[in-house]
Amino acid sequence: MRVLISGVSGLIGRALAERLRSAGDSVRTLVRRKPKEAEGEIAWDPEAGVLDASRLDGVDAVVHLAGKAIDVRWTEATKKAIRDSRVKGTSLLAQTAAQLPTRPKVFICASAVGFYGSRGDELLDEASGPGQGFLADVCRQWEEAAAPARDAGIRTVHLRSGIVLSRQGGMLARVLPRFKMGAGVVVGTGRQWMSWISLADATAAIQYAIAAADLSGPVNLTTAQPVPNGEFTRTLGKILGRPTLLPFPAFAVKLLFGEMGDELLLAGQKALPKKLLASGFAFAHPDLESALRWALAH
Repeated sequence: MRVLISGVSGLIGRALAERLRSAGDSVRTLVRRKPKEAEGEIAWDPEAGVLDASRLDGVDAVVHLAGKAIDVRWTEATKKAIRDSRVKGTSLLAQTAAQLPTRPKVFICASAVGFYGSRGDELLDEASGPGQGFLADVCRQWEEAAAPARDAGIRTVHLRSGIVLSRQGGMLARVLPRFKMGAGVVVGTGRQWMSWISLADATAAIQYAIAAADLSGPVNLTTAQPVPNGEFTRTLGKILGRPTLLPFPAFAVKLLFGEMGDELLLAGQKALPKKLLASGFAFAHPDLESALRWALAH
């Protein structure tokens, strides 16, 4: 299998490339810097719409994971950069894939459970409609940007990912130092839902989606056991043997992080991976404690 990956410098992209290469697949990667062609790197500039289509010919699968980080204080400028990095890159890749003489069999594009907005205790699967807010709008536009690939008959998958657990990066890596010092906190009320997945299961699910002909459209990249923020905090504290008694009240979150804090930290989604389960995918870490113990050991 010849697989093209964007966003390989990120947590999921890096781990996915390693997994696929270990399985014997040929991996090519998209980079913004001068490419190391001997290592399968291909230059692109999604902002300028620059990508040499001839370098993609013969690729069996495209996995598009690139996008600017969202865990920063949002200004109008950063919000535009967040949106453009996802919509423009997806549009360029989808259009390029659709025009290739030999099209890839599958186009897999990142999205997020933020698509659903903040819905309280509502159970959310792939049939649930979009929510409200900046992230929901970004995810909707992000997924729509893949239309050229879908319209060309390429099986298209939108990975609506939850929180990916790894000590190598992402949310867990950011909070670990505080937890280890006994300063783990419950955010806001602690009742907002956290949909999560271990890094190992996330990359395994993407590898599975590349081959699973029955998977298309939105696919929730989460486990079937979302937890409230308070439970997540207590579980991580228990594993580390550290108290988690400090509150992080909502007003302080909003004061420090503004709109980003409101949508990322105080909101939540109770998302379920209905399509992955129906397709037969088996999670290695279906419960939070096993996922956290794996993440901390790797």
